[in-house]
Amino acid sequence: MIPELGQFSLILALNLCILLSLFPLVGAVKGDVFLMGLARPLTVGVFVFVGLAYLALTVTFATDDFSVLYVAEHSNTLLPDRYKLTAVWGGHEGSFLLWIFMLSGWMLAVARFSRSVPLDFLARVLSILGMLCVGYLLFLLATSNPFDRVVPLAPLDGSDLNSALQDFGFIVHPPTLYMGYVGFSVVFAFAMAALLNGRLDSAWARWCRPWANVAWAILTLGLCLGSWWAYYELGWGGWWAWDPVENPPLITWLLGTALVHSLAVSEKRGAFKSWTVMLAILAFAGSLLGTFITRSGLLTSIHAFASDPERGIFILGILVLSVGGGLLLYAVRSPLLKGGVGFHLSSREMFLLTNNVLLVVAAASVLLGTLFPMVFQALTGKLISIGPPYFNAIFVPLMIPLVFFMAVGPISMWKSTSIPFMIARLSKVGILSLALGIGLPLLLTLEFDLWSIVGVSFALWVSLSMINDFGKKIRNKSNLLEGVRSLQPSYYGMQLAHIGVAIMVVGIALTSAYSIEKSVLLQNGESTALGSFDFEIGDVRTFSGPNFSGQEVVISVFKDNSFVTELLPQRRVYIASGTPSTEMAIDAGFLRDLFVTLGDQKENGAWSMTLYVKPFVRWIWLGALFMVLGGLISAADKRYRYLQRAVEEKKANYETHHPDRLVDVGV
Repeated sequence: MIPELGQFSLILALNLCILLSLFPLVGAVKGDVFLMGLARPLTVGVFVFVGLAYLALTVTFATDDFSVLYVAEHSNTLLPDRYKLTAVWGGHEGSFLLWIFMLSGWMLAVARFSRSVPLDFLARVLSILGMLCVGYLLFLLATSNPFDRVVPLAPLDGSDLNSALQDFGFIVHPPTLYMGYVGFSVVFAFAMAALLNGRLDSAWARWCRPWANVAWAILTLGLCLGSWWAYYELGWGGWWAWDPVENPPLITWLLGTALVHSLAVSEKRGAFKSWTVMLAILAFAGSLLGTFITRSGLLTSIHAFASDPERGIFILGILVLSVGGGLLLYAVRSPLLKGGVGFHLSSREMFLLTNNVLLVVAAASVLLGTLFPMVFQALTGKLISIGPPYFNAIFVPLMIPLVFFMAVGPISMWKSTSIPFMIARLSKVGILSLALGIGLPLLLTLEFDLWSIVGVSFALWVSLSMINDFGKKIRNKSNLLEGVRSLQPSYYGMQLAHIGVAIMVVGIALTSAYSIEKSVLLQNGESTALGSFDFEIGDVRTFSGPNFSGQEVVISVFKDNSFVTELLPQRRVYIASGTPSTEMAIDAGFLRDLFVTLGDQKENGAWSMTLYVKPFVRWIWLGALFMVLGGLISAADKRYRYLQRAVEEKKANYETHHPDRLVDVGV
């Protein structure tokens, strides 16, 4: 009964989405306040019924209802409860339902927190999101229904969840990544509404900016969690493998980063209107591209869900219609996108434009490396692989000038900046950054490595320039507290995000340069050295979990004959599926990680294993967290709250003098 209620809820949500995509849009065209006013209640209805469907699927997992095919394929009675709940997004059908549920949540947030937006504009935004939701729900109901029953007899038990997904990383990474992905649908809807409305001024950029910042911050967190999960779960000791399924989020993130900077220029100066709208379309296209790749059957991967080409064709159709329609509207409305705002070659606008171009080129290079093997195989039937050497050779050189201009842009002026002024502001910072960038790696490691020096120097260049700029901005205030209060949250958000990039660059540079590893075969009591650490193998213990059994090896780590830690890498076998799995052992530290991956046990009792010492690897994720915090602080800028307050006061005043009229007043 519950699965049928879930499916019925999806059907009701589809009908409400159809109404949402039509009535408010017609009302906006005709100026009908009643039809436009339907946008908010219809959005609430969509959220409620999609939420009920998601709750119904969750209940079927929690109660082990194996009469539902999707539950039988991705759960088991032995599966721990926390994984039964997260197994909802462990396969194609449930993960796409989660996608739609998150889209409905974004729609509800837009309806609730966009009171400052004129009603006709908001009606267009929600109608466009409703159209996207119609396509997604049709896809789910027609090709990927998570509530299909097993006919004629339900199995007594399920197949079990993929063993690699029975991990905390799976609980937090997919929902966060999806939330960031779907957030760019909101930005796309704002851009399309602006094109339809013909209002491409600084106001629409101001309305759109907080949504873009929040989506970017959440996607940054999703990428961070994915990198962290891959690092400790997959067993190869790396933090990014240029996987063809993980690359689309990076592409979307690069385009989203360009978008949030372009929106700032559009709001402040009224420039980059055409560029900003195009970036909104491209960022949305990047999110759909990731969906298409994972659900098209093009790849066989732990990240890929579907192997049915019909599903891929359906998703491709949604991508072509939505992105193609957006580009067509962009072309038709091109006369509105002409900007008359000029700026000098040494202005902040030019530096931001340069960074945006670098970000877009980087995204294009990753896209080429990701899609080319698929296209080549489709055309020739032959397999070809493009791996880290290509991506590192293309991506890293693009990031160097990008980081350089990150320090130049914030201290430059709008419209025009004096070159002597910039030299005076940054010359001392540059000299100090280079000196420390050369000295610190040599002092810490007693080794010379060019890339570590380059990375640390550029990270210091960004950080010291941010600190210098902050000092300049508050130096004329009477005290430090007054100076801190005088600056806007958007400024602090920018500072934190840029310093986060600097921290990440340090982590990447030092980890890449100084990580060491060794593959060994050790028996009980034997030891081996790696760097300044000694790893000694001890007892082998057997253990059992709720749905698995296994062995763990005790490895004691010493440094200068002093005990450091005990590592317990494991080999597991999951009972329901018989799938073997490896659990890494990591001793995490602020300055270094000790990492052990356990292999097979040989006939003589020796174990194969790989040992790693990875300095500063945690700084990669620490930097990402700074970036997330910066994006959220920027989105919370008080200007948006003041705008909201002004609208509410204006609306209250209007309703006092016109009690017989129902209308939303916009600023």
